[in-house]
Amino acid sequence: MSSLVVNTNQSAINAFNNLNSTDAAMTKAISELSSGLQIQTAADNPAGYVVAEGLESQANGFTQAISNAQAGVSLIQTASGALNQITSILQTMNQLALSSSNGATNDTGSLNANEQEFTALQNQIDQIATTTSYGTTALLDGTFTNQSLQVGAFDNSNQQLTLTIGAATTGALGVSTGSVSVATQVNAQAAVSAVQAAISTVASIEANVGATQNQLAVVVANLTVGQQNLQSAYSGLVDVNFAQETTTFTTDQILMQSGISMLSQAQQTPSLVLKLLQ
Repeated sequence: MSSLVVNTNQSAINAFNNLNSTDAAMTKAISELSSGLQIQTAADNPAGYVVAEGLESQANGFTQAISNAQAGVSLIQTASGALNQITSILQTMNQLALSSSNGATNDTGSLNANEQEFTALQNQIDQIATTTSYGTTALLDGTFTNQSLQVGAFDNSNQQLTLTIGAATTGALGVSTGSVSVATQVNAQAAVSAVQAAISTVASIEANVGATQNQLAVVVANLTVGQQNLQSAYSGLVDVNFAQETTTFTTDQILMQSGISMLSQAQQTPSLVLKLLQ
């Protein structure tokens, strides 16, 4: 049952409440459309905010883990390049040792020449082994042992790789100036075995770091896919759907205009009482 009253205009109150609701919806739509985000603070969606922060943290962790793995690859490539040079030097030393072992065709002069070159190559190996580094971290002097590479977003042992690079100095390889020589036929024959053993040792070191490099390449590929999936999930949760939100905003605009018009009409209702008083 309807009635005309003056003190309380229920129609105007209802229209005002609806207008307030529409205004709040428009304000929210404007905020989302201007920021591109449907979750800007925890108040927008408490549960969604917690999930989104977790996804973002993991995605950021994957980004850094990829960078860590790529840095590990660079480190290994630095060591591998130096090891390749050492192998090349050892191959030359092997030739010199075999040459000096041929006593029938060598005299003192040729043996001395081979020894001088052999010693220079020994010194060159030590120079490479002691100066090869990644930043300030020495790689081939025997101190790079059980070094950890963080290749995951969490503090789990299965998201860490441990890398050791064996020493490649002449002392570690058993071909130092104090242990091998090609100055005589007898010494040269012993040097052949020592140098060939050193070549095998360096090859084993290279195989070890090469396997780790391949493992890191797989880790980077896997992390990249995981990062893309996490970013997609985060976007679906946090980013605003512009098509949907634009439609909502347009509807709110129409309701706002209609609400203002109806509120104006409702405020005129009590004036009808004057006609009853005429």
